[in-house]
Amino acid sequence: MSGGGTESMKNRRLSSRQIYRGSIINLRLDEVELPDGRRTQREIIEHPGAAVIVPIDEQGRLHLVRQYRDAAGETLLELPAGKLRPGEDPAECARRELQEELGLIAGRVEHLATFYSSPGFCDEIMHVYLARDLFQGREKMDRGEFIEPEARKMDEVDSLLGELRDAKSLAGILLALRFLE
Repeated sequence: MSGGGTESMKNRRLSSRQIYRGSIINLRLDEVELPDGRRTQREIIEHPGAAVIVPIDEQGRLHLVRQYRDAAGETLLELPAGKLRPGEDPAECARRELQEELGLIAGRVEHLATFYSSPGFCDEIMHVYLARDLFQGREKMDRGEFIEPEARKMDEVDSLLGELRDAKSLAGILLALRFLE
């Protein structure tokens, strides 16, 4: 159905009820009226947002983390990333997560993009940053995080892209490659 602009496509929220409140996500059930007047329900995951970091050192190595993900049921190779704290600047979150997960401190952090992770059912916004001028600090891993750091040469990225199964990492690396061209 085509419309005359975005307002003609907008749903109207009639009611909203919180179903679950957790430490990482909340789940709410909205009743909405569609543009054609029909009513339906939407299950929405609320998330505070996240920062994703593409750390590239002076030797042209991309720093990644390997960690087990319960939702996927497997160990994934990913870019470092983390949940925003209330009121936290996304660039500061990126710097914090880089140090927590890899023990690296970035001299420069540059914003690459901001996108929704899965807007069909989740409001999570991901802020992607390129981190350069890296130097070693101390790891400050969160309790319950079991991460193995891994570095790959940027000239091996084509084969790496075939190995990655995490969307934020694929997007972040492709954004960084475009930015660095």
